[in-house]
Amino acid sequence: MIFNFLLIEPSVPENVGAAARAIKTMGFARLRLIKPCNYLCDEARWLAHGSNDILDQALVFDTLDEAIADLDFIVATTAKKRSVKEDYIPANQLYKIIENKNGTVQNVGVLFGREEYGLLNEELKKCHAVTSVPLTNPYPSLNLAQAVMIYAYELSGMINLPQTQRITNQNSFNMLTKNVKHILKHIGMKEDSSIFPRIIERLSLLADNDIHLLHSVCNKINEKYRVY
Repeated sequence: MIFNFLLIEPSVPENVGAAARAIKTMGFARLRLIKPCNYLCDEARWLAHGSNDILDQALVFDTLDEAIADLDFIVATTAKKRSVKEDYIPANQLYKIIENKNGTVQNVGVLFGREEYGLLNEELKKCHAVTSVPLTNPYPSLNLAQAVMIYAYELSGMINLPQTQRITNQNSFNMLTKNVKHILKHIGMKEDSSIFPRIIERLSLLADNDIHLLHSVCNKINEKYRVY
């Protein structure tokens, strides 16, 4: 799997530099920035300390939609629970959730919010799953670079996992999500209902065997009713 660490609108250059250092230390190399501050300034480079290549090669986007367009599975990080999601995965359990999708996802994104107020609800909705770091004391909370370090450490064990075969649309998690949405709409379930997003959210917790099984069910439904 390929892991991408995404920072949306980081406002402190030093945090971006420290985040670059964190992901490189843990063996990762891909950093994506959405409307960032001056992340190539001296202050950022001082904090990067040996990780300036991560800063130089970072991909920069104007919008979150552009930054996640090619990702198969997107995980949002948050310090507190929001009403838009029900399932919150502890940071130390995220590894297993992603590992269990072996063969159905390849390009994974871990999204971090702004230093001042994190991610907006609309941004959380664009992600497949939400994770948080359980804290003994909720305040003071972790800063951006500290949060990146924790997730990079928790996921670092996946770097040396055997590479799976090339993922096709026929068995991908992304395609399953799209097909389930088509079916729900076909039976009259509205996207703004309470159950529609809940069903989609639960898909994010499925392992690869369940994903393949649901693909088969969706295909049978489509054969009979021509849903998509």
